[in-house]
Amino acid sequence: MAPFRRLCLCLLLALLPPPPAAPAPVTAPVTAPAPLRRPDWAACRVLSRELSRLLGAAREPHPVLEGLQLLEEEPQNWPPRIRCSDACDPLSLESNHTLCLQRIRQALQHYRDLLGSDIFREQPQPQLESTMEQLLRLVQDGPGRPPRHLPAPAELWQRPLQRHLALKRLRSFSALMGRVFNHGAR
Repeated sequence: MAPFRRLCLCLLLALLPPPPAAPAPVTAPVTAPAPLRRPDWAACRVLSRELSRLLGAAREPHPVLEGLQLLEEEPQNWPPRIRCSDACDPLSLESNHTLCLQRIRQALQHYRDLLGSDIFREQPQPQLESTMEQLLRLVQDGPGRPPRHLPAPAELWQRPLQRHLALKRLRSFSALMGRVFNHGAR
């Protein structure tokens, strides 16, 4: 009787409908990546040219500083710079400008903070600050961060040297940034 019972159970199981499928796992809907926000390259080019012009017109109050060459400090203390790995070359800018603009944004924030610090208290640069702030708004994704004022130098006599070094580095950065925006505006 047992084999007959097994045969009946097998036939009954074969006639039953298949069990319902397990529910599909819940996943986030697949969306296309957000398109890269294209900066206003032409406006950035105009502002970077204005920044370079203002930097060229900025003069040292102490003429002896004009020809002074200062030794560079340790690399970990350097301000943000455009490096080869930042993809600011013309071919990389065509396909993805995000990394390059992030580096430019970091540097602009750094120099904006320097211009608002005690280093420039005796020789404020309101036009430079204004132009840099406008440029920063153009390359920013979102609200950005408020200025962070750097600590005052230890000695009063260091301020002219630090100001000289900051302007020298900003001129160098401005030249590279201008090339990026000039290419992007084409």
